[in-house]
Amino acid sequence: MTAEDAYTAAPFVPDGGGLGALRKAAAGCHGCPLHRDATQTVFGEGDAHARLMLVGEQPGDQEDRQGKPFVGPAGKLLDRALAEAGLDSGDAYVTNAVKHFKFTQAEPRKRRMHKAPSLREMTACGPWLAAELAVVEPELIVILGATAGKALLGSSFRVTQVRGTVLEEEIHGRPERLVPTVHPSSVLRSDDREAAYQGLVSDLKVAARALG
Repeated sequence: MTAEDAYTAAPFVPDGGGLGALRKAAAGCHGCPLHRDATQTVFGEGDAHARLMLVGEQPGDQEDRQGKPFVGPAGKLLDRALAEAGLDSGDAYVTNAVKHFKFTQAEPRKRRMHKAPSLREMTACGPWLAAELAVVEPELIVILGATAGKALLGSSFRVTQVRGTVLEEEIHGRPERLVPTVHPSSVLRSDDREAAYQGLVSDLKVAARALG
């Protein structure tokens, strides 16, 4: 077994205590090396009894600086798409599969560029997501992008194959309903941003209908 194989947040996750206890404990998580370069842990936020949970990949630059999920450009686009689909982001619980910002930086003071987390890093952070699911017990999970999908459903997950459908799977010992879609940051990078945005809204409307 290598040192990387031993990565896990499990020893840092408290037993019980609700979201407040989890958030406080996560601030000191050293379950994988990502904590070394990140500004801070970015834990989930929202209603502890939310019917809807949104799961993204990892915090970005603005999230890392502010300590809150989805506060950058992708988060603003997501809020707009949710509203257009008939969902209120204020009623949702929003989190990421990985709680620390992973980035590359050519030199100090240069822009920090997002780097996708590895499967080991996603797995290491899994106990935090499992704990959030256990507390919130959402009726529906919206998977935002491939990384979140792999974290919840395994490495064979392909968002393009299942986006906009309602899946029923067992996640961390609980039966869950999930609607996968693209990550809002991919909409911002798209050559045809309007078409990509409408695709996101269409998928979120599936989620809205599933919630009823």
